[in-house]
Amino acid sequence: MKPSPNDWPRITSGLYYRDAARAIDWLCQAFGFAVRLRVERDDGSIAHSELEYGGGLIMVGQEEAADTPPRFGRRCVSPLTAGGNTQGLTVYVDDVDAHCARARAAGASIIDEPRVHDYGEDHWADRSYGALDCDGHVWWFSQRLRSQR
Repeated sequence: MKPSPNDWPRITSGLYYRDAARAIDWLCQAFGFAVRLRVERDDGSIAHSELEYGGGLIMVGQEEAADTPPRFGRRCVSPLTAGGNTQGLTVYVDDVDAHCARARAAGASIIDEPRVHDYGEDHWADRSYGALDCDGHVWWFSQRLRSQR
């Protein structure tokens, strides 16, 4: 397998928001992402963005309007428009309790309070919590407590 491009992880997710510009600011404040690239159209909407956390990368894009032809054969929409979650993302953090407090203070809806998920001695144990972002994407934040044998 050939290496991925420099500064790109092997896999990256793209998320769509009704107001991508506001979502980028919110994701940085609530979850600790840093903006790597932000490309705005003339009207201020987001054409493309890249946000980093540790070695991970997500792209945040603007939801497509109902009256415009879809770029990929299907409309790219926020969970608010889809009527439910469209995917779940997991991010490993250094201190899950501090991260949860930061997210809660920024207005994240905590859907699963921090707790230990132990999959047995032959597997791993994480302390994790679940949160909904400003548009309803499901996020899981975890801190590894014990690695797999």
